[in-house]
Amino acid sequence: MRNNPFDDLETMLDRISRQVEEGMTGGGLQVPGSVPVDVVNTGEEYVVTADLPGYETEDIELTLSEGTLRLEASREDELEFTEGEYLRRERTRKTASRQIRLPEPVEEDEISAGYDNGVLTVRLPTIGEDDSSKSIDIE
Repeated sequence: MRNNPFDDLETMLDRISRQVEEGMTGGGLQVPGSVPVDVVNTGEEYVVTADLPGYETEDIELTLSEGTLRLEASREDELEFTEGEYLRRERTRKTASRQIRLPEPVEEDEISAGYDNGVLTVRLPTIGEDDSSKSIDIE
């Protein structure tokens, strides 16, 4: 009896599909350079918590546009050593980003964000509807 070559292909596609689904529900795939986040719906607001250790508040940019929260962080280490030479230098620039599609409109004028000990917390109240873009200040 001969093996059907499509059986192996179907098995592989099923495995990839499960991995993608797990990644979409927070159970798996972490894209390099992306920020790990938790998104909680409290019923009155979405609370987005993101780990951004090593960044300063001014290194982080938050924007909300068309129902998508965009988080971008960038920092550059400017340490220079006058003695010796680098054998390896991996700490010069670091960037991270994440886009989070919100399931329903939020009240843009009531959005707040705070950054404490490397953890960014964004609160997005779920009332109202607006299609404009808004920059979010971090306290």
